[in-house]
Amino acid sequence: MAVLPILRWPDVRLATRCLPVGTVDEEVGRLAADMLETMYAAPGRGLAAPQVGVLRRIFVMDTTWKEGTRSPRVCIDPDILWMSETRAEGPEGCLSIPGVTMQVRRAQAIRLRWTGLDGRLHEQELHDFEAVCAQHEFDHLDGIVIFDRISPEARARALAEYET
Repeated sequence: MAVLPILRWPDVRLATRCLPVGTVDEEVGRLAADMLETMYAAPGRGLAAPQVGVLRRIFVMDTTWKEGTRSPRVCIDPDILWMSETRAEGPEGCLSIPGVTMQVRRAQAIRLRWTGLDGRLHEQELHDFEAVCAQHEFDHLDGIVIFDRISPEARARALAEYET
């Protein structure tokens, strides 16, 4: 496993919609292992392939490891099937936009379907922080960063903070 360099915004690859992974093979397994290693080293709770320069639809996340229990999840070709109407605004940071936290409005629950490293389809309803993390990483696969999820005024403030 290797710790990969994390791209920083405004790298154009972070604004690019990713292509499907397709077949889960040894190369995808290595990428997932490297992404998890990179995420833990950063230290983050989620990481999408475009953040390490790979324009494929895969992200990793682990929302519990900072509390002591690792529960890594590798989501290949994920799809959000449903989002709750209930929204909440909360702080989000991004490994590709270090040092800046923004208030982002997200669905409090989602139903996520993805292919695992075992090549099988998985589906689960995620709630609260786990749902927010998955939405954040899913956005990366569509070329969306948190700057794109906030008001123009908040974006101007966050950009000024990021550029200093």
